[in-house]
Amino acid sequence: MSAGLVIVGGSYAAMQIAASAREAGYAEPIRLVSEEPVLPYQRPPLSKGYLTGKFTPAALPLRAEAFYRDNRIETLLGQRAESLDLAARRVSLAGGGSLAFDRLALATGTRPRPLPLPGADLDGVLFLRSLADADRLRERLGGAGSIVVIGGGFIGLELASVAAAMGKPVVIVEAQERLLARGVSPQIAAFLADVHRSRGVALRLRSTVRDIRGANGRVQSVVCGDGETLAADLVLIAIGVVPNTELAGRAGLACQDGLVVDRFARTTDPLVVAAGDCTRHPSAFAGQLLRLESVQNAIDQAKTAGATLAGQEKPYESVPWFWSDQYELKLQMVGLVQGSDRHAVRGSLEQRRFSIFYFRSGRLVAIDSVNRAADHMLGRKLLALGRSPTPQQAADESFDLQTLVAA
Repeated sequence: MSAGLVIVGGSYAAMQIAASAREAGYAEPIRLVSEEPVLPYQRPPLSKGYLTGKFTPAALPLRAEAFYRDNRIETLLGQRAESLDLAARRVSLAGGGSLAFDRLALATGTRPRPLPLPGADLDGVLFLRSLADADRLRERLGGAGSIVVIGGGFIGLELASVAAAMGKPVVIVEAQERLLARGVSPQIAAFLADVHRSRGVALRLRSTVRDIRGANGRVQSVVCGDGETLAADLVLIAIGVVPNTELAGRAGLACQDGLVVDRFARTTDPLVVAAGDCTRHPSAFAGQLLRLESVQNAIDQAKTAGATLAGQEKPYESVPWFWSDQYELKLQMVGLVQGSDRHAVRGSLEQRRFSIFYFRSGRLVAIDSVNRAADHMLGRKLLALGRSPTPQQAADESFDLQTLVAA
């Protein structure tokens, strides 16, 4: 009897690998091993509506239990994969025992980057990645009197917008000279900084943290590099994530700030595929190996992995896209802005309804849209088709960009 497929991880990618493998005709047993005690669930709401109660726990699961039962996908929850023996084709579990496999899929995701400072272990100093993290944060948020967010990335900004909307005093401490230095253009970063300041959020840019202080085991303040002390009874550390590649690395699979895969989601072992935030893949849009932290990447790459497991070769070539909700703003991003040399604005920054089109050598490479969902959807089509307006056409609202798609 075939040992079938073992999937390690409880993420979007893990669930989608299982679903896509079945859709592509994979008929052997499938077992999904997750360290978390719950079925794979949506993560983006954890830093948004879940904190306010607008998004309930019942709405989080990606698929109901019936989906796994109907598709013969066995879920082993609350169990951590300890090691891989690729030669023997076995996954050893931390609690004892092991699982045999014919094919293996890794969707191990990421974990919050730690901040090795005195006081980082005080009660009230939190990270946000898992459902358990979000539950702890939601429990503390209502009673918090002063909040410091260390890190000006998407997670930090989304939490700041939730807390500020609740009337909480919030300070964001960011070591770089601007917000979202790695994720968005200077234009979008400056726009978001103005929005947060207008909501009462204090921004300390180009600022480091020296230590975190407290009394009786509870956090009370954050001391910045210049000596200024910020009152805080709740601190969120949001300085990025680290890909979970240790399991793969110890087994001898190639890792490079991510588990290296090819266009078909195959690792350096032909029996092993991988997908999601933990991987680094060849990107036609970046022209190099790229690691993406997004739901789109996790799902689309997992579809490719599932097809590969079923013997079908469907290269992963999807256009990367992302989104973030902050206050009443929906920021939607498509393409990769890095390396662009010109931009054009369509719409009104003052009215907070606009898109910025980015070009490299005259070709469209990315679009950031704020409260203009139609521009975002159109941009996904344009980039997938390899079609580009001129900067002048992008800035001219009388020009119908849809004609470029229909051409």
